[in-house]
Amino acid sequence: MRIHSCFSAALLAVALASCMAAQSQATAAQPEAAPAKSRGELKAERQFQMLDANGDGKLSRAEVALLPPLAAAFDEADTDHDGFVGMDEVRTFAVQYRARREQAKREAAAREPASAAAKP
Repeated sequence: MRIHSCFSAALLAVALASCMAAQSQATAAQPEAAPAKSRGELKAERQFQMLDANGDGKLSRAEVALLPPLAAAFDEADTDHDGFVGMDEVRTFAVQYRARREQAKREAAAREPASAAAKP
């Protein structure tokens, strides 16, 4: 009986080890999950796809003319100066835009207490 118990325990250990090895290999074979996109990124991608009328994966001046704020920022967003704005350039521009907006908010917040203290 004791031999049977030892054999069963050894068999169970081998089975568990092979399952763990298989799981480890499956996990290693899977690519790392991309970080979740923010709502802003998803919105930018949707808008990009809507504006990309010819589906070439880049926006021309004519395609962005429908949105005056984007048309005004076209030259700044076109970092490689090829006359088009690709999705990578949109992402880069969005990061820079958010950073400038956050900086402006911080500066406004820093001025606000000073102006509130100056009021009688």
